Amino acid sequence: MASCNTENMLEIDVFETSAKGNKLTKIATFESLDSVAHLTVLPEQKFQVITGFGGAFTESSAYLLNQLSKENRDTILEAYFSRDGANYSLTRTHMNSCDFSLSNYSYTPVADDVDLEHFSIAEDKEDLIPMIRDAMVVSEDGFKIFASPWTAAPWMKDNNSWVGGKLLPKYYDTWALFFSKYLEAYKAEGIDIWGFTVENEPHGNGNNWESMHFTPKEMTDFVQFHLGPRLEADGYGDKIILGYDQNRAGLKEWVDEMFRDEASSKYFDGTAIHWYESTYEIFPKELQYAHNKAPEKLLIETEGCVDAEIPVWKDDAWYWRKEATDWGWDWAPEKDKYLHPKYAPVNRYARDIIGCLNNWVDGWVDWNMVLDRQGGPNWFKNWCVAPVIVDPDRDEVYFTPLYYTMAHFSKFIRPGATIIGVENTDENLMVTAARNPDQSMVVIIFNEFDTPKSIRLNLNGRTASFSIDAKALQSIVIMNESN
Repeated sequence: MASCNTENMLEIDVFETSAKGNKLTKIATFESLDSVAHLTVLPEQKFQVITGFGGAFTESSAYLLNQLSKENRDTILEAYFSRDGANYSLTRTHMNSCDFSLSNYSYTPVADDVDLEHFSIAEDKEDLIPMIRDAMVVSEDGFKIFASPWTAAPWMKDNNSWVGGKLLPKYYDTWALFFSKYLEAYKAEGIDIWGFTVENEPHGNGNNWESMHFTPKEMTDFVQFHLGPRLEADGYGDKIILGYDQNRAGLKEWVDEMFRDEASSKYFDGTAIHWYESTYEIFPKELQYAHNKAPEKLLIETEGCVDAEIPVWKDDAWYWRKEATDWGWDWAPEKDKYLHPKYAPVNRYARDIIGCLNNWVDGWVDWNMVLDRQGGPNWFKNWCVAPVIVDPDRDEVYFTPLYYTMAHFSKFIRPGATIIGVENTDENLMVTAARNPDQSMVVIIFNEFDTPKSIRLNLNGRTASFSIDAKALQSIVIMNESN
């Protein structure tokens, strides 16, 4: 049994998701095992303050929700945004179209409209905006939303194309105005945008779908001399601006340029990163470097998903097996192949989120919230997996183990929580800990291996004993601990 609430014992609640079938299940009966891991929570060691956890509002997800019955649509939104569900607190959306749109589109379709007199978000009003609004109704605690452009309209670019190319310097002021117009238009729809990333994947994506390239200097100059001043002038100086927004291996050159001096640092509130450089490597040195370069700034993982895979339908076991591959399995250079082995999707999520939290990352945002059985819809046919998969023709919904994996973090580590220290004697367990604003503490443990473990948890001389199953993720909530 779990430890009782006596003078020297901690009162804890244990929630587990496992390969054996637990799905964020509260458990109170535990085995006593030969293998024992000792964990000591160190609340006096304080690290980053959490911004939030969540996923992305995409046209693909919003379109699919509109194909479902009202009952199933409501079920999904409540699962993501209610307190009884994952209670998402940090979300993303796209400006103009992206690969997970039904087609290419721009809010600025009229060429050489430098003052953006014809700016319109009409394309978002059928699917995307209703999804965001409905999520806002469900969410009792509210959530932040930031927006990312994949590309400007082709007429603003040097290659006159949706894919690749660069923003023409003569349109830098127009493109800065675009961000301000977007804030105004969404505010008119009752949606307050918290902030932006300047450009999704400024290195490009292999020239496959919407993209627009920036060098670190080009992006920094655009923010310092155009975007930042434009937002200030229009009364939006409080909006968050996150630079970079691509894989972690390239962090150093970007943060060195973004935070090159006080004048540039003034406008960057933080750095955005993705996880696609590897299926298992966290890149702790790069994350540590980014934090140390600008310790007062945000460091947010803004996109991650099981990419280059068609979802497996209603087979929970697949998400725990090392059978998935990603883009790098086929396309990575030979020198980087080792970064892209086959992996278990749950492992990829749990390992990465814990690794990020233990290396100064303060927010973690998944990609699409909902996709269909093909891994779309997606105009480029760039199929991916989402935590929730639907079959709109049959009006069926499948909550994959990835949904419960995300919920272990978003539900139990709330905005304003502080990551705290934890000593761990078992190198095969990944562990992180946080103190929430309500002073409750949360310890999250991931056991990706085949051996269950007994756990001895210590906090300020008080202890709790329990166990974690093989291939399992646990959130341990420590209640009524005032020290």
